Amino acid sequence: MHFLILALRTPDFDPEVLPSHRAYLDALRLRGLLAAHGPFLDQSGGAYVIRADSLPEAEAVAAADPLSSSGASEMAVWAWDATWIDGTAVDAADETEAP
Repeated sequence: MHFLILALRTPDFDPEVLPSHRAYLDALRLRGLLAAHGPFLDQSGGAYVIRADSLPEAEAVAAADPLSSSGASEMAVWAWDATWIDGTAVDAADETEAP
């Protein structure tokens, strides 16, 4: 399953947390969990998409993000039945043939 994680900056946001957040995302990528990520251009926060088996597992991933644990951002997690247009983020096990 895919989950969308939104990270919205709080008034306590400190840019010093960004290197540890990026390292955290890189660790997720190396574990094969990170499907997509990026900041919002208005600098209000960002979002990323992960693969996880359940909502509680995805919430634990979000809670462990330094943005969350430092109080720099509020995190929200949704199970997401996304349609990937170019197929780059779809797991082979998730692919189904169209009817």
